[in-house]
Amino acid sequence: MNCNKIKLKEGINLHIINTNKFKTNLLAVFLTTPLNRENVTKNALIPMILRRGSSKLTNLEEISNKLDEMYGADFNCGVDKTGDNHVLKFYMESINNNFLPERENILEESMKALLDIVFNPLIENSNFKKEYVESEKENIKQIILGKIDNKSKYAYERCIEEMYKDKPFGLYKYGYVEDLENINAENLYEYYKKMISECKIDIFISGEVDESAKQIVMENEDIKKLNDRQPIYNKKSEKADNIKQERVIEEKMDVSQGKLIIGLEVGKNDKDSKYSALIYNAILGGTPTSKMFQNVREKAHLAYVAGSNYIRHKNNVFIRCGIEIEDYKKALDLIRVQIEDMKKADFTEEDIKNAKASIIAMIKSIPEEQDSEMMYYFGQEISEHKMEYAEYEENVQKVQKQDVVDIANSIKINTVYFLRN
Repeated sequence: MNCNKIKLKEGINLHIINTNKFKTNLLAVFLTTPLNRENVTKNALIPMILRRGSSKLTNLEEISNKLDEMYGADFNCGVDKTGDNHVLKFYMESINNNFLPERENILEESMKALLDIVFNPLIENSNFKKEYVESEKENIKQIILGKIDNKSKYAYERCIEEMYKDKPFGLYKYGYVEDLENINAENLYEYYKKMISECKIDIFISGEVDESAKQIVMENEDIKKLNDRQPIYNKKSEKADNIKQERVIEEKMDVSQGKLIIGLEVGKNDKDSKYSALIYNAILGGTPTSKMFQNVREKAHLAYVAGSNYIRHKNNVFIRCGIEIEDYKKALDLIRVQIEDMKKADFTEEDIKNAKASIIAMIKSIPEEQDSEMMYYFGQEISEHKMEYAEYEENVQKVQKQDVVDIANSIKINTVYFLRN
């Protein structure tokens, strides 16, 4: 494995990706905790509070000055959904020691600063700083309210919300405005302490690093003070509701272009079927040669945008189209034809070859970006299924036409969502 996993404590792991492709080291801390309605807004707030200042770097100016001292290092943070988990992400990117004019240990400085921000927050009167909490509550409120600004993304999120109503994956990753009123500096800090003591913690280092990188983390005081834990997170994801009849949701908004999202359930869910589902998605709508792109967009001229994506953790395919509002029925009918044609094996060996080539090109591109490679290994850590790139490619190449047809015939439409004026 290109990624070396080291157990620091129970529930806390260090992952070292040794690569000489980059002039930078990318460091990350991922805190994984279950997605739930009670805490989703608090989780989204925590990175925004922590980035404002730590016990050693007490405000944004001090953090900025520290980054400048480290030859323009970069810090970033946020939240994401992985399966039914909420992942709080913290990144620090800095120049590799080998490219410095003097033999300074910027890796150690960067790691100290990152761990200090995540695990050693600024405390005022035994709580988070009230000023920071109130300020970031307003900032996250604007993020939540602003989700309607990107209509395509909004429609996609709404389809997922309807498809996973009252389930973890249906929650908006930034939370809900109505939760903010009851969050304050005291209860948010109490929640942070509880979450840090229970969550799964993964620390990543990507770059040209040696054995000393492990020692830097293992000897760090912020790591030493963390407790062992049986980490609380979701190893398995809930499926969407098993409905007998597809749901059709129409929502009205001031839009000039309709947004059509169709959520598909993949019935086959064994380990090998995931690769067949990748091929299915590529042929249906995942590439410029796909049925959606060629037949719905190019030939019928019924869509400005027409494609699909496959979410492996949830085993769903989502079809996404931007259409003229009056073309809704025509577009939906033609999309149904594409889905049925896949079930009838109305695609060629050339289609399969092109799909495989597209997926393998994507696999080969993963180690070309430090963040992509890091997320590849983190995804494996969450799913507890380790696989190197060569094996991934081999499994894709093994897929035969009948495998794709079997996937196609296991698929049914769960939710049709249409955003119109």
